[in-house]
Amino acid sequence: MKTVLVPLAPGFEEIETITVVDILRRAGARVTLAGTEEGPLKGSRGIHVLPDDQLDNIQEKDFDMIVLPGGQLGTDNLRADARVAQLLKKMDGLNKHIAAICAAPLVLRDAGILGSRYVTSHPSVQNDLQGIDYSDDRVVVGGHIITSQSPGTAMEFSLKLVEILFGWELMDVVNQGVLAKI
Repeated sequence: MKTVLVPLAPGFEEIETITVVDILRRAGARVTLAGTEEGPLKGSRGIHVLPDDQLDNIQEKDFDMIVLPGGQLGTDNLRADARVAQLLKKMDGLNKHIAAICAAPLVLRDAGILGSRYVTSHPSVQNDLQGIDYSDDRVVVGGHIITSQSPGTAMEFSLKLVEILFGWELMDVVNQGVLAKI
């Protein structure tokens, strides 16, 4: 079974978070939402989500992929959390899949793992990614780093993650249930 970690910080973007978790779980992935704080966390639009676990409890667990949701405040909170940077460096060192959407590629930049890989992001943070190979594509795969732009690209981003973890055939089966335009 493929395992995916989604760190959840206050101010997370709800569409980006829930879409990723939903689509990956439809594909059969075991997805763990791990909160940076205890209890329900408030998203950027005021929706509260109760994480499956706490970030402190999963530090030693092994995951096939880590996915960072965006939302400016959520991204800022992930950037400020040393545990997230530590997990990203560990995953990068093992050449495991690392994904980020919206403003969250800034967390990857701060952790020093982008290197010369192509990335995309929400246009509002593009200037903060100067010196990095940037693409205007909606979803970008650069080695084991997968990035996407915004809540509006969350479905195709999520389906790309399914394709990467499980293959095109299962991605197509999942999409037959949700009828996304890809």
